[in-house]
Formats: sequence, C-alpha cells, structure tokens
Amino acid sequence: MVDHLANTEINSQRIAAVENCFGASGQPLAVPGRVLLGEGILTKECRKKPKPRIFFLFNDILVYGSIVINKRKYNSQHIIPLEDVTLETLPDTLQMKNRWMIKTSKKSFVVSAASLTERKEWISHLEECIRHLLTKTGRQPSTEHAAPWIPDKATDICMRCTQTKFSTLTRRHHCRKCGFVVCADCSRQRFLMPRLSPKPLRVCNLCYRQLLAEKKKEAEADRRQPEPIHSAVLGYEPSSGDDSDKSDDDKADQWPADTEFYTSEVSWSSFHS
Repeated sequence: MVDHLANTEINSQRIAAVENCFGASGQPLAVPGRVLLGEGILTKECRKKPKPRIFFLFNDILVYGSIVINKRKYNSQHIIPLEDVTLETLPDTLQMKNRWMIKTSKKSFVVSAASLTERKEWISHLEECIRHLLTKTGRQPSTEHAAPWIPDKATDICMRCTQTKFSTLTRRHHCRKCGFVVCADCSRQRFLMPRLSPKPLRVCNLCYRQLLAEKKKEAEADRRQPEPIHSAVLGYEPSSGDDSDKSDDDKADQWPADTEFYTSEVSWSSFHS
C-alpha cells in the first residue's frame, strides 16, 4: 500500500490537508517517500483526565495533536519517529476500554480506541510500519522507554511516603523516572537524564538514590579501565569494552486494577486504502 500511494497526487493532497489543519504551529510533514496511511480520534490518558486527540499514522512517523475544530483545526502537534516506538496492550478498566501503551525513549502514554476492532486495526498497522522501518534500517527494537505518568486520579496520597494526602493546597508531582504521583517532600531532587531532557528533571527520592548509585558505578567502572596501550603497529587501536549499566526495575505496589478513571466516547475515522 505504501508503494502504491507514494508520490501520488491523492497522498500529497492528504498530507497537505493535515499540514493545513495544524497551520503555522505545526511542522512541515511532506517529505519524499512519506505516505499518510490512516487517521482517527483516540482517547489519550492525560495527567488530569482523558482527552480526545487526533492521530495521523504515516509510514515513518506518528503525529498527534489537540482538536480545536475536527477536520479543520488542530494544535499542540507532536511527532514520534516510529523506529522508537514499542506497543503494549493493556487490560480494560471499568471505565476505559480497548487500551494500549505507546512507549518511546522520550515519552510513553496510554491511549484507547472506541472499539476492540479499532484497537486491533491501529496496533496492526503500527506494528507493520515499525517492522518495515527496522528491517530497512537494520536497527534493533528500542529497549529503553520513558515511564508513563500515572494519572492524578489514581491516588489521593503520595505513592512514595503513603502519608501525605493531596488537596488543593498540597499539589501532586510526577517523578520523571518512575512516573509515580508524589508529594513535594518526596520529590525535591533533580537529576540530569539526557535521554529525556537537556535540563535536570524532578525525580522522587527513591529514584534519585538509584540514579546516584548508577552514576557512581559508572564512574568507578571508568576509573578501573586500564590506560590504552599504544601499539607500534600502524592503524591499530586497542578495543574499549563498553560496560552496560541496567537499572533495577522499580518494585512498587500497583494501584487496584478496578480503579475507575475514565469513560470513552470517541469516534473512529479510517485507515486509507
């Protein structure tokens, strides 16, 4: 289907229409070989509450944004390279059905479709595009993903100290490492995580200690590495074994599976064929 639609007038018109809907606030989307494969409205589980978002699936990127006027005006454009995407199907909650997670190295979030069939369509097309891209580039699937933020409504107390109760005066915060909802006292530290941001980000106290420990191990490993031996053989460079540090999974209690968060009343558009 991609080969059939590439460089066709109808594909160019569809991409131009998407660009026009985002207006000056969006980035140009028309590049050689890019094909718009599908579009539709999904419910994105945001921090405060679930919100409808428009999604556009291209053969190399996933684009989504906020709906101002459907089919006419969108804003807050986000562009996700599909090579960085991993999908995970999630169980239903009482109020939120047909859920799955879109995981990337910079941001991970949960979306839901209006029906099980629509979820299968989205996941099938996404996985096919991802497989094609990875085969084309020779890359391996991404293994490092940003933690999704747990919605505010998931808990009324800090998920670390389990003592502080949130209110209009006691704000909720999110740890950028584990995604937990935490109080200010449990998240006073900042840590630089270049994969997520060039600036230090708020993390909870537990993740801060884990990140410091990992950084210390890396520094000690670097100090233990022997000085390179300069060989007399022209063009010879001694190999440097790369040490890989893998952080331990955050073993935290999970909230009840039957927690009621959301309702889903969204409509589906279509995949282009």
